[in-house]
Amino acid sequence: MANILLVEDDTTFATILENFLKKKGFEVVVKYSVKSGVEALRNDTFHLILLDYRLGDGIGLDVVDALRQQGKVIPSIIMTSFNDVRTAVKAIRQGVFDYITKPVNPDELLMVVNEALEGKSAERITAVSRIREDDADTKGLDFVEGTSTAARKLHEYIALVAPTDMSVLIRGESGTGKEYVARAIHQMSMRADKPFVSIDCGTLSKELASSELFGHIKGSFTGALNDKTGQFVEASGGTLFLDEIGNLSYDVQVKLLRALQERTIQPVGANKTINVDVRVIAATNEDLLGSGKFREDLYHRINEFEIIVPALRDRRGDFQQFVDFFVMKANNELGREVNELADEVNEIFSAYDWPGNLRELKNVIKRMVLLSPGSRAEASALPQEMVYVIKNPLTTTDQVPSADNPDLRLHSEAHERKLILDVLQKAKYNKSKAAQMLNIDRKTLYNKMEKYGIE
Repeated sequence: MANILLVEDDTTFATILENFLKKKGFEVVVKYSVKSGVEALRNDTFHLILLDYRLGDGIGLDVVDALRQQGKVIPSIIMTSFNDVRTAVKAIRQGVFDYITKPVNPDELLMVVNEALEGKSAERITAVSRIREDDADTKGLDFVEGTSTAARKLHEYIALVAPTDMSVLIRGESGTGKEYVARAIHQMSMRADKPFVSIDCGTLSKELASSELFGHIKGSFTGALNDKTGQFVEASGGTLFLDEIGNLSYDVQVKLLRALQERTIQPVGANKTINVDVRVIAATNEDLLGSGKFREDLYHRINEFEIIVPALRDRRGDFQQFVDFFVMKANNELGREVNELADEVNEIFSAYDWPGNLRELKNVIKRMVLLSPGSRAEASALPQEMVYVIKNPLTTTDQVPSADNPDLRLHSEAHERKLILDVLQKAKYNKSKAAQMLNIDRKTLYNKMEKYGIE
């Protein structure tokens, strides 16, 4: 039975989630702050972490950072308001498995939790995934080649550099399909019959990164109970993909540069070096040199050839192909038969700017298909705030809700301040009455008033 750590400062909402998850057969430990969540990670073993993004003493990513510092890798899911999607997308590269938007739909929550706990999270749990040519089509290449000018240029570059042995740097926003590009390069290269090893550098602490990349010998550090083969050796003869390479610490960058220049690696704690033959492909969604945290000599070593993956908003000519592909994929995975999208859905899709790119599109479509029992998907199956923002583009988040429906659990965080103010005014600033109307306790109301600077 999976043990879930839930960190949520809204006690009423936390209780609702706890009861729902327990009814589905999970064990749940609830904490209400970053501090208590981090303490729980030190004392107990969990299979999954479910985090509110905004907490009274910090944000959910603080818990993820503490997890990395402890040298642990546990799939984490962030719960966030729709208007914080851009922040949630950034969280993905920090090791977060996925995110869901508030208000939380129970079916969607259960789907994402199960995906994180089952085989689909196995690669993230180990921070390493491997692929060979014979199973390339089973490893989630969730990408359509497309026919737009941007798509043609992208695939021309892939075909051009693939047969060479040049190091490639792939740049693009989160969710654009950078790993697909790396896999495509590998499969079209002379190394296609050798391993493709992918490492998500965003999930690795400084200590774990050295061990994963170069291996270690037994007893080299606390917890090193056996010898470990590094991924440079695992990828021997093939391709090593370093996703979000900008997250590597300075010390690890030094070791990586030496490995690339000398084609040798030294396991942690070992006295001898090992010869390696590996092609390195790296990916990032940031300006490595501009960040001031990345070595310039390493940058030029990995950037023998650069490929920029365009954002989804710049690939409108391919958009319908992506939609059709993800609908088909979701139908197969969820046992649905959606074959038509309502005109309103298509209008919303066209107007939205998709900050999370292909990953966000895939998630939104999967949620939509899950909530569409018939053959036609309606706008009601889309996130409520997504529909509202598109229909009311000039409306600010402070103008969205009203006190007509005062159940705070039904509103996303971005709208809480306005709702709390409306209800306080309606209750004539009687905090006990306002808390009752909001369906939360007084302590939670005080915490939220402090968070939003409400006197």
